[in-house]
Amino acid sequence: MINTAYVQGFKVNLLKYNEALDFVKTSLDNGENVQIVTINPEFIEAAKKNPAFANIIKYAELVVPDGVGIKIALKFKGINQEQIRGVDFAQSLIELARDNGYKLALIGAKPEINQKLVEILKGKYPELNIVYHHDGYFQNEDEIIENIKNSGANLVFTALGAPKQEFFNAKLKAVSQGVVSIGLGGTFDVLSGSVALAPPVYRKLGLEWLYRTIKQPERFKRIFPTLPLFLFHSIMDGVKDNTKK
Repeated sequence: MINTAYVQGFKVNLLKYNEALDFVKTSLDNGENVQIVTINPEFIEAAKKNPAFANIIKYAELVVPDGVGIKIALKFKGINQEQIRGVDFAQSLIELARDNGYKLALIGAKPEINQKLVEILKGKYPELNIVYHHDGYFQNEDEIIENIKNSGANLVFTALGAPKQEFFNAKLKAVSQGVVSIGLGGTFDVLSGSVALAPPVYRKLGLEWLYRTIKQPERFKRIFPTLPLFLFHSIMDGVKDNTKK
């Protein structure tokens, strides 16, 4: 049983990085259907306005703290939880798939980025079994899901942006068996080398979001005022929690 905490009413699983990997491996080996949500402050603020999205987070089998804001929010509650970054976790899952013969599908990003990522991964990991890939510019979800099923993929990365990727993965989970899916946002851009990984100093301080905003100014409108509001609400949430103790 995975320990769970709640940030502003939304669940976050409390586990170490390796425990999250072990959970995925066990799920794949047992043929279980699992949806992984890499939660961050933007998810929570969006889910407050979207009950269907909130429901997906509620029923996801694994919700990992991707954003540093989630780590800070848990800290306000007296919980010391390590950040499980989506980019790092995806890299570890790729290696897990290579070592265990899992069948990987890559869905999302621009056509050239998706193709570039496939080529990079095949070059770096010749043993990796990529059974299906498609960019994020498609109209017929049912067709893509059917293709995933027909490919035999049991590990599916979706990079469609939130909450689109979470709705897609929930739909996939509903009609599949033995598939672990994870929404990864802009991770394909980073893994393909199209967007630079944040320098170590930014990563150490949990400021990858700041680095990406500097490099991609169009993200500013997404971050502000979402992040300041989230932190304010998290402080109040932490005060309420600590008052109850």
